[in-house]
Order: sequence, then structure tokens, then C-alpha cells
Amino acid sequence: MSMIDPLGDMLTRIRNAHMRNKTSCSTPGSRLRQHVLDVLQAEGYIRGYTQTELANGRTEFEIELKYYDGAPVIREIQRVSKPGRRVYASVKNLPRVANGLGISILSTPKGVMADHDARDQNVGGEILCRVF
Repeated sequence: MSMIDPLGDMLTRIRNAHMRNKTSCSTPGSRLRQHVLDVLQAEGYIRGYTQTELANGRTEFEIELKYYDGAPVIREIQRVSKPGRRVYASVKNLPRVANGLGISILSTPKGVMADHDARDQNVGGEILCRVF
């Protein structure tokens, strides 16, 4: 069975695991998911992730979720650009999440990065998700 929105599926798995106070969750592997997880780890929203090779040649990510004083570090994680409606922004129109307390993750010609990195490198792109 094909999955329509793999990135949206990963974000939903993270959201559901936080609601159940799980320490980790797993998701199928892909390069886009890996790049988004790299940004989440660099920004301090997750502890880390490990990639495991399954028997059928596929990969899987085990995501270690992060909590602070018993509350999840990720308060809100939301998919912005969806398969039915792509959302693009130029560097001048990049949205600020919670007055700069959160981040938007973008797919740019220079790779997947957070919104503040895109402003520094003067590139725009597709807004994948918003994290606060």
C-alpha cells in the first residue's frame, strides 16, 4: 500500500507518541524524513534518532523524544505544505513561528533547513512544517 504523505505520517507519529508520553517512536525511513529529523535534532526538539536496517532492505528510524519537567519539548508540530496544496515562501515572506520561539522547516535549493538558516543564506522554498 502506498503512503500519500510520508512526512505528515511521521509528524503524526511524533504527535501521538507525545500525547501518550512515550520515550520513543518509530517511522519508516526516507531521505526527506532523515533531513527533517536532522533539523529537529539540531534545534533541540528531539534527543536523537537511530536508523535500523530491516530484513527486507528497508530502513526504519527510532526517534527518541525529548521532555522537560515532564512536558514534551514539542508543544505543537504541524504540516504546512501538503500534497494537495503546496506552500512556498520567498526569503522576504518567511513566517515567524510564535515570534521566533518556534521554527519552520523548509525545503530549499540548498537543502532542508530551519527558517532562520534560510534567512541567513537568503533562500526561500517549500514550507514543510511548523514546530513550536
